[in-house]
Amino acid sequence: MMTDVVAAPRPVYPRTIITTKRKAEPAAPFELKFTDADVKSLSAACKDPAWLARRRRAAWKLYHSIPMPRLNDEAWRRTDLRPFKWHEAELSALNASAGRRPVPTAFLKPLVGKEQGGQLAINGGKVESRHFDAALRRKGVVFTDFAAAAVKHEALVKKYMGKAVKADEGKFAAMAESLMDSGIFLYVPKNVEVALPLHSVLWASAQSQFTRVLVVLEEGASVTYVHELASPEGATAPTLHAGIVELVVGKNASLKFVELQSLGLNVWNFTHERAIAGAGAKLDWVFSAIGSHVTKNFSEIDLNGDGGWGRMSGFYFAEGDQHLDHDTQQNHNAPHTTSDLLFKGALRDQSRSVWQGMIYVAPGAQKADGYQANRNLVLSKSARADSIPGLEILADDVRCTHGATVGQLEEEHIFYLMSRGVPRPEAQKVVVDGFFDPIMQRIAFDGVIARLKKSIETKMARSGSGE
Repeated sequence: MMTDVVAAPRPVYPRTIITTKRKAEPAAPFELKFTDADVKSLSAACKDPAWLARRRRAAWKLYHSIPMPRLNDEAWRRTDLRPFKWHEAELSALNASAGRRPVPTAFLKPLVGKEQGGQLAINGGKVESRHFDAALRRKGVVFTDFAAAAVKHEALVKKYMGKAVKADEGKFAAMAESLMDSGIFLYVPKNVEVALPLHSVLWASAQSQFTRVLVVLEEGASVTYVHELASPEGATAPTLHAGIVELVVGKNASLKFVELQSLGLNVWNFTHERAIAGAGAKLDWVFSAIGSHVTKNFSEIDLNGDGGWGRMSGFYFAEGDQHLDHDTQQNHNAPHTTSDLLFKGALRDQSRSVWQGMIYVAPGAQKADGYQANRNLVLSKSARADSIPGLEILADDVRCTHGATVGQLEEEHIFYLMSRGVPRPEAQKVVVDGFFDPIMQRIAFDGVIARLKKSIETKMARSGSGE
């Protein structure tokens, strides 16, 4: 049993109740065109068991009861949803002839060590590649696609689905649960150590994708898990992704979770993600965002047990007209808890980033230690970074700090390198590499570091009109 991981009542944060007066927005077809019949057809196509079909229909009702976020909603005031043609979106899971490209082999290479305990690659809800160590299966570890888990491991999925992220948390949480067409379920039983890392890829090559990742570690369990959400490069038709990520880390359990987002630059991406950690639990969460046209991401760590520890290391690099909006929350709901968040991002061309962060310390959560920082490097005159840290402290014996910076390349550093024969483009890359080094030092996996460094090299090599 994991009674220590039951989430505390959701606190109400100041930023969620602030309103901003703006001119009325013009009327627009601001909803998906799908019907109740479409949702029933989707449920049948996904072969939902009865309990999951009921949850899907309930979430669809919630979706219709929640208005689409507008610019006068504080959490959304910097991200405009109107340009997306919501009424033209299709349910790709109902279209058997939808042109889905296979998962590239590059995404299937191990990123943590040379061996893996298991790998799953899912393309449009269909398992394209599967490998899982038989010894782990005998220990009771479950690592499978969500549709299979809902049938074969019904009791577990019913118990933990929605434990961390509930469908009523927002328009896109309800959308993701009601229209889910693919996902991953990972379960590690009590005191089981998964020595080799696990790896999954959700490949979103269709016109729409709605995903769920559910990770559960029972008391004393441990695992390293690498998950990637990706789609084809070069695609131009606007596509939609809405997803949920739930991490349930039991008492004294340890989860190293590497999450890579490398969606194509045509994707509008909306995700609700939360980890809940019990007493003595450890969560090391590495988050990378280099893709999508627009991203709005809510990421949250709930430290619900005495001595819980959570670290989140975020990396992002925006180019062109990308818009990346990350909203993070560190909730200290128990005493002697520690959270450590560092997000670093670079921007070029006309891109924009938004980071809004909050550390919350509940009444009685004494000896809490929270840290958050956001650092931005702006590489062109037309790029923009908004950074909004925040604290809400309701206990009197805590240590919480936050900070945010937005800066440009130091010409002095560039000149120094150029004076020693380094061409300007290479000198700029060296300085950008140095900017990201504090994030790289937090990542213990050479393959992940190499992937992130490759993305820096690729982004820096592309020509932009905003220099």
